[in-house]
Amino acid sequence: MPVLARHFEAAGIPTVLVTMMPGLAARLLTPRIVGVEFPFGHTFGGPGDRLTQRRVLVAALTVLSGAARPGTRVDLDLEWPQPRGEAYKGWQPSQASPIVALMLAQRKAAQEASSEPQQRP
Repeated sequence: MPVLARHFEAAGIPTVLVTMMPGLAARLLTPRIVGVEFPFGHTFGGPGDRLTQRRVLVAALTVLSGAARPGTRVDLDLEWPQPRGEAYKGWQPSQASPIVALMLAQRKAAQEASSEPQQRP
């Protein structure tokens, strides 16, 4: 998204990215950022939470209309209605996707290999 945003900006079209990872977006030089601390997949709030969705949208439009130049970052102080750990676990599927399962297996193998005693010749 940040690369695409920069292309739009180069064409004279201002952009704003609403993201759960504003630090990463800033490092990737995203022109305008609105940061939220919500679970993935719920950038604007939970299903049916019209008040939060509207607050995020209004913040994004305010940043878009008020920031004359790229480089603006606004982090919203909105809380998710359940504890963070609970919310993130609730978002995760019951079974890991194939790529996540592979990455977990690779990490476990690397940890086991690094904990084995080294033999000297």
